[in-house]
Amino acid sequence: MPQSAAIISGIQRMVLYETRARYFLVGSNQAQTKHRVLKIDRTEPKDLVIIDDKHVYNQQDVRELLGRLDLGNRTKIGQKGSSGLSRAVSAFGIVGFVRFLEGYYIVLITKRRKMADIGGHSIYKIEDTSMIYIPNDSVRVTHPDEARYVRIFQNMDLSSNFYFSYSYDLSHSLQYNLTLLQRPYELWSSAASSTEEEVHTQSKQDSFDIFEEEGLPTQVVYGLQNEPYYKYVWNGKLLERVKDIVHHDWLMYIIHGFCGQSKLLIYGRPVHITLIARRSSKFAGTRFLKRGANCEGDVANEVETEQIVHDASVMSFTAGSYSSYVQVRGSVPLYWSQDISTMMPKPPIRLDQADPYAHVAALHFDQMLQRFGSPIIILNLVKKREKRKHEKILSEELYPAVINLNQFLPPDHCIDYIAWDMARYTKSKLCNVLDRLSTIAEDVVKRTGFYINRSDFYCHTIRPDDRWGDVGGHITTSGRVQTGVLRTNCVDCLDRTNTAQFMVGKCALAYQLYALGMIDKPKLQFDTDCVRLFEELYEDHGDTLSLQYGGSQLVHRVKTYRKIAPWTQHSKDIMQTLSRYYSNAFSDADRQDAINLFLQVYQPAETKPHLWELPTDFYLHQRSTMALPQDRRSYTLWWSEGILSYLPVAYDEVPCDNTMKKVSVKRVNRFDESIDIYTEFFKPYEITSFDDTFCIAMTNSAREFMPKTVGVDPSPFTVRKPEETGKSVLGSKSNKEETLLQRKTAASAPPPPSEEAISSTSEDDSEEDRDDDGSVSQRSTPIKLLTESGESSRMQEEIQQQTVKEPYGFNLAEFPAEEDLLTYRRFAHLGESQHRVERTEHINLANISCLEPVSCFPEDSIYAVSPPLVDRNSRDVFESHVMTGQGQVKALCRDDILMYREYVKNRYM
Repeated sequence: MPQSAAIISGIQRMVLYETRARYFLVGSNQAQTKHRVLKIDRTEPKDLVIIDDKHVYNQQDVRELLGRLDLGNRTKIGQKGSSGLSRAVSAFGIVGFVRFLEGYYIVLITKRRKMADIGGHSIYKIEDTSMIYIPNDSVRVTHPDEARYVRIFQNMDLSSNFYFSYSYDLSHSLQYNLTLLQRPYELWSSAASSTEEEVHTQSKQDSFDIFEEEGLPTQVVYGLQNEPYYKYVWNGKLLERVKDIVHHDWLMYIIHGFCGQSKLLIYGRPVHITLIARRSSKFAGTRFLKRGANCEGDVANEVETEQIVHDASVMSFTAGSYSSYVQVRGSVPLYWSQDISTMMPKPPIRLDQADPYAHVAALHFDQMLQRFGSPIIILNLVKKREKRKHEKILSEELYPAVINLNQFLPPDHCIDYIAWDMARYTKSKLCNVLDRLSTIAEDVVKRTGFYINRSDFYCHTIRPDDRWGDVGGHITTSGRVQTGVLRTNCVDCLDRTNTAQFMVGKCALAYQLYALGMIDKPKLQFDTDCVRLFEELYEDHGDTLSLQYGGSQLVHRVKTYRKIAPWTQHSKDIMQTLSRYYSNAFSDADRQDAINLFLQVYQPAETKPHLWELPTDFYLHQRSTMALPQDRRSYTLWWSEGILSYLPVAYDEVPCDNTMKKVSVKRVNRFDESIDIYTEFFKPYEITSFDDTFCIAMTNSAREFMPKTVGVDPSPFTVRKPEETGKSVLGSKSNKEETLLQRKTAASAPPPPSEEAISSTSEDDSEEDRDDDGSVSQRSTPIKLLTESGESSRMQEEIQQQTVKEPYGFNLAEFPAEEDLLTYRRFAHLGESQHRVERTEHINLANISCLEPVSCFPEDSIYAVSPPLVDRNSRDVFESHVMTGQGQVKALCRDDILMYREYVKNRYM
């Protein structure tokens, strides 16, 4: 039966060559067996002329082509200027093409770093880029303001949290990507028939088959190329000019946000926890300059966070077990803003436009219904009681808007609204904030469900859990699908929102691990290695998103709401607040200009005022202010056509005519390079180093969080004391033991933390320093000078005792206790009598102890195991192998001929 697979980009490495008249961009796949050439004209001063011949070259053809170009572009002797073809730069992808007031620039990715791996699909972070001016200096028409636009564009730091992948669509969720591959094959066969002419018009070199005359069928796989979700693509406008000109392999879409991956070791079994945050490119900006929503329903600070849990022992998407859960944060979908001209820490909230029919909220929730399905659950965390009305203004407008929209929706698919004053609960000494959040999270996860690509285990049937039966979502033949989403917001969608999302993610993680068969109950406790690892991942995620939108790291963390944060954390909170205030007051305007220019919200022109001359960018993001809309949407039937008929399943994930148009299908061979993810990941055709193949420096639960002492339960689901973590074990010891422990744990301890890691773990250090009653900090000199000889000798004895006691559990220098000696004598006597009895008579074990089988197999016990059964095919393979070694070669079967044909085709054709 044919299968479907995602197409891997055929261009992953590229080299830019230059002559006086043209740039030649030569791209190749990972194995460097297939090449494409892009020709960029340099004689046009203000226009972009790109020629893609759509031809696939092999390595020898490319060398001959470059040699002819070098020979044809050499200048005569004595003529000024460079001669021939010169290599300009090596790159890993094209960010896009951009023009300001002069000619076009090309932006290339020159450095990358692998951040995560999902089913063999690598996710990279952009480390460095290069911006190259295309026109030649001889035709360049200079403009005095060009340099300023270049500086503003380069203020958008592409090396800060921009991610891409050659084979995995980062703009969509894992649920969308995997359900796309699981659609019925009849859909792909009908879609592929429309492109059948393109398949038959390939070059003879690609379609030539030396076994064609033998009538052996080719094993067909449908390669799928999906259109990205442009809301989360940040270079869509930069590639728009060339999207219809060049081959699709040249186009590489990047996302902005966060990507982190950690390894949870469950008794040696690796489970990868991946957190991917996608920041919306619509109505994007900084904290006080982008609030509320625009006229198209796009809200400020909208981020889609997806947590992916998968068993890393199996890499394949088809054979492995994968689970994901998605939640969203975003500003309150109303027309509102804050005036920052007053230089106040909390500027007053102002409602800019009256929206009695909730038109902008309807547009926003229409997008969510189309992407996530129902139910849409709103968790509103803004304040309810205030001396001076501030945040309450938003709740008073949002709640009537939701009521108004719900009266037109079917009752089963209404928007749920949960309002909870989290700040007021935090100040109360009688209320536990996280307990309340845990109750909300449990209810939300049970309603929306989560995605998993496998059916329930048999153990879930024989040992059922009460909570597992209540989990919602859509159950399919191959697993579960998440329907609906939780949308969390406060005013800034930073501190309170991140803690609430962590609690929901923690609850969902328990259900995900239970569905994968890793734990026996869908419940996770605080202070376990698993939750500490997940909390650190979420705090890095929150810090990154807070820096992008607010200009500082998180002010209030999970420890703050658990009320276990040390007193020194208050001073750090003050510093973060001051940093956020400084960023909002002085640097946010420049960052907003850079975002507007990068996203091409503003495009420079001679007839328009310059970007820095605009008093506001309101008109750039609100299209309705520049032109009246032609089609006015209904206030009652406010959703898009066709959405309600498929609810609770999301419209985007339904295989209907509109969604199938976004997927291009290509029939390829099963061993084709464009779909072979195994060859793409492990590169068996070349010698690779271990560090290059497994280059992700992931946080490891066993190394980072599990205590280093002896006799500790290695389970990551065991509750630890605060001083038992692997990260704080050094800080909790006294100063005289510190150096010794550092020396002993040097091999197993994690590397020194970076600045980000220090900021995330500083709370633990300060808590421990306070408990030590004034002991010296870990960062200061840990050893005191000892002058008295008696004190130094006692010190050495204690160090020796600690050295022995650490690995063995007790001090060997002391004389054993009487009970221990008696136990040892009995053990030695048993050994002597065993050897003496063996020479004379046989021991009947049934007389000594009663042994009972521990499993359902008739011969399987702790003393005897039933021999494995070997099937007929395996015996035939072994017999043919032995006969071949003796010189008796067996006739080739059909599968052998198929395998040999693919080898010859890939090697020589």
